[in-house]
Amino acid sequence: MHLLIVDDERPARERLRRMLALEPDIASVREARDGVEALQMVESERPDALLLDIEMPELSGIDLAASLPAPAPLVVFVTAHEDYALRAFDSEAVDYLLKPFDQARLRRALERLRLRLAAPGQDAASLASPPRQLLVSERGTTRVVQVADIEWLETADNYVALHLPAGAPLLRQTLGALLEQLGPAFVRCHRRAAVRLAAIERIEPLDKGDCELVLRSSARVPCSRQYRPALLALLDPARPT
Repeated sequence: MHLLIVDDERPARERLRRMLALEPDIASVREARDGVEALQMVESERPDALLLDIEMPELSGIDLAASLPAPAPLVVFVTAHEDYALRAFDSEAVDYLLKPFDQARLRRALERLRLRLAAPGQDAASLASPPRQLLVSERGTTRVVQVADIEWLETADNYVALHLPAGAPLLRQTLGALLEQLGPAFVRCHRRAAVRLAAIERIEPLDKGDCELVLRSSARVPCSRQYRPALLALLDPARPT
């Protein structure tokens, strides 16, 4: 891979370059000190991907990602600020590395880049098997949550609540990015919620086309009219659209 590090802080660029040197398939690593210089280098050198800081002078990383010329390189945001996660994934970033991160976390981001580069017409989630479990940090410990136990998902600020038969641990992730990982077993039913299809017992209509999903556990999950047709089509493929 040919990568371009974009960060206005020299120590951050040097640390990332050292970490990338430990990876076997990195063909080249260039550096840009700000978004304006990065745009010039993207046009002249055509890197495969940017490792892109967000808070920079003149042109932010978010604005730079929106300004990339087609065909645009892939983007992994690398930042110390978690507040931009939703905007970052809205810009179709491949990953969001929150500083400080270790080699293993960087390696996972690079693997997502490799998958996307291997099949440009597909996203990384479609090429990787859905995970069987998720790791959730809770008060200094790590909890293992089996994906098969999750009934529905709900956004909670910069987290997603994983609703289980007992409890709802919080995973630091965006709902959209998590759904990409989990695959077709889960479907979005609301701007702030998604549900495991197999957990739905019945659908109760509400006003104005909205409805409520009643799960086998008796939990109730909102379903807005925007997502209802797609949900019904998945539950009953023979249903006319």
